Amino acid sequence: MNAETVRLWLDDRIGIGSIAAVARKKEIPVHRHSIWYYFGGMTLFLFSVQVGTGILLLLYYRPSAETAFESVQFIVTEVKFGWLIRSVHSWSANLMIATLFIHMFSVFFMKAYRRPREMTWVSGVLLLFLAVGFGFSGYLLPWNKLAFFATKVGTEIAGVIPLVGRPMLRFLRGGEDVTGATLTRFFGFHVAVLPAITTAIIGAHLMLVQMHGMSVPPGVDNEKVKRMKFIPNFLLRDLIGWVLAIGALAALAALFPWELGEKADAFASAPAGIRPEWYFLFMFQTLKFIPAKILFFDGEVVGILAFGLGGLMLFILPFLDKPDKPRRKTVITVIGVIVVIYIVVLTIIGYLG
Repeated sequence: MNAETVRLWLDDRIGIGSIAAVARKKEIPVHRHSIWYYFGGMTLFLFSVQVGTGILLLLYYRPSAETAFESVQFIVTEVKFGWLIRSVHSWSANLMIATLFIHMFSVFFMKAYRRPREMTWVSGVLLLFLAVGFGFSGYLLPWNKLAFFATKVGTEIAGVIPLVGRPMLRFLRGGEDVTGATLTRFFGFHVAVLPAITTAIIGAHLMLVQMHGMSVPPGVDNEKVKRMKFIPNFLLRDLIGWVLAIGALAALAALFPWELGEKADAFASAPAGIRPEWYFLFMFQTLKFIPAKILFFDGEVVGILAFGLGGLMLFILPFLDKPDKPRRKTVITVIGVIVVIYIVVLTIIGYLG
């Protein structure tokens, strides 16, 4: 059986020829902002690395308070290249969220969320929240002291939300306190619930991108802009980015292996200078700066509700920005610049403080 026979067999049953024909016809706009197009593919690639390394770690990981720490310790000390796989998994998670933020803000500033791409933007925002959920749920799984107390602080913050806070806290923790039940619950979220939802939304997101194509930013004439074929021109450039990402991951994992720390102990005191992962740091730092009372309301509650409102604004952004209203467009762009500066500055302050 030769390759042509296999191709014909597949084409007859799943229409692989039609899929290839669509891919060959797809074209990508070429302009001075084209570099931002590559971060979507980079994020998808890093997610694939997460899936591959996560499956390998699952072969040895045991999700219970009595065995989780020891199983990770066994992975990094006894399993051949286990330390490398775990480090690649952890570093790729952080890089994936970083590229996802860059991709989101590039879409924002190039106004690529406008008609007819509103649902593409909404699905992308959902994927951002899911990625953050992956980070939060996966952080506890090694069951070390830092992750234990960081999860305790994070779930306590969710618990102060009016009306739904306490039920949400008990739902996340599987009880009133962070225990082995919390670990088991977070494990289920991390390896089953979130991957299933994410896979479905990624499929919808890619379908929408394929349907509507790559947008052209304001100020670029869509009729005059040059275009290149997705296959092979754009895909080869994308592959170069993936190779660079693999090189960066290998270097980071080898030079800065992800530390395991000490086993969690519910009766120990919280370590000094405890702080969340970098993508939560600007929110954590904001809550530290907010006064205890703002008029008649708890400052922490006001801060959490403000972040919730910000998340809602992200969802409905395409329906707020109207191209025929230049003043509103300018205000939205200025707000976006302020938000980026705010996140960067607060993150730096969080690390220095």
